[in-house]
Amino acid sequence: MFPVFFLRVSLFTLFFMPIVSMGADHFPHVEHHDPIIVDQQLSLSALITLTLDNHPDTQWLNSLEAETTAIKHRGESWTAGASNAGFRYQEATSGTLHYFDGTIEVPLWNIGQRDANQRIGITAENSAITQTSLTHWRIAGLVRVAIWDIALQELRLQQAEIDMRAAQQLASDITRRVQAGDLAQTDALLIQTDVLKKRSALTLAEAEVMHARKRYTSLTQSTKIPANYREPLSEVKEIESSHPALQAIQNLIERKQAELEALTLVGSGQTNVTVGVNSDRPSNHDSRSNNTESFNVGVTIPFGGQAHLDPQLAALNVEINQLRAQRDQLFRDLEQNHHEAEHNLEINQAELAVANELNTVAQKHLTLTQLSFSVGEIDLIDLLKIQSQTQLAALAAKERALVQERDYALYNQAVGVLP
Repeated sequence: MFPVFFLRVSLFTLFFMPIVSMGADHFPHVEHHDPIIVDQQLSLSALITLTLDNHPDTQWLNSLEAETTAIKHRGESWTAGASNAGFRYQEATSGTLHYFDGTIEVPLWNIGQRDANQRIGITAENSAITQTSLTHWRIAGLVRVAIWDIALQELRLQQAEIDMRAAQQLASDITRRVQAGDLAQTDALLIQTDVLKKRSALTLAEAEVMHARKRYTSLTQSTKIPANYREPLSEVKEIESSHPALQAIQNLIERKQAELEALTLVGSGQTNVTVGVNSDRPSNHDSRSNNTESFNVGVTIPFGGQAHLDPQLAALNVEINQLRAQRDQLFRDLEQNHHEAEHNLEINQAELAVANELNTVAQKHLTLTQLSFSVGEIDLIDLLKIQSQTQLAALAAKERALVQERDYALYNQAVGVLP
């Protein structure tokens, strides 16, 4: 009896010491931690606004505002371009005659051209506003995805911790039964393998949480996250013309059309009015000079320049038609995304009910299996299989519930509704 007992104790020590040392306070951890602070005062809408303020795109959005100001300032000008001042001095070779000429040349707006340029300023302002709205919507989508990615990864980490604790509890039970001689030493190897697998899964789950947090902080430039980021499902049922993406490209088309109209009114060029003063003064009162001061007005009217303007008009027409094609394709893409978001909601709702039912059945099955194992009716390997299936069913049910709420946010994103 003594050698058999000694052999059992030795094998137990060899196989189970690593397991016993891994208590609940000794879960594996990755070395780096990316902290996230839950802020009860921070709303999802405020977070998106802060993310937009810190986003690199704000640089060119600010430049759009400066461009709009410049275009509107030009449209308010009373002249069609910069005025010119000219001065000329002429002296006879004898040195007895001196001529002085001074002129001011002012380019005038063609009929309707100033109004057309003012419309460019208005459409440029509208386009800048909707480009900001488009960027706001796009960043909202990124923030939504980043937040729900953290939620999903943390859910998986929580389940991995639950699975680890279950494995450790089972390992403790196996320990007692091996000591009592109720189980074979091969069960020691089997449970050790299971615990190590759970430990590895926990480490990987924790690493995924850190990765998700890093993606979030990189995007938002903040370590704070709203306590409540869940959204009610929008009542919008289709892609509307007020969608930020459609509004942005439509206003860009309208700006280009205003530019085309203004360019058409340029015609052959600008009419210029010239006002001048001439002075003719002799030296030593030369009698050949009239000794006069004169005032003159001139008008320069361009013509025959349409051939030079046509290439610019054609280029603008190409841009407008390209934008129209992009708008039509964008509408199709948005409709497809809307359909997929709507379809995902329907599928997840049905799958959630199935997942919950499967989880209930799996939990009952596990309870019966644990009872059977305790009285020696089934082997440990069968128990571990049923336990693994039950844990997967529990995770699937939790994930489906979370995905359904996440899909509310993604549906709102698809139809262009912001928090």
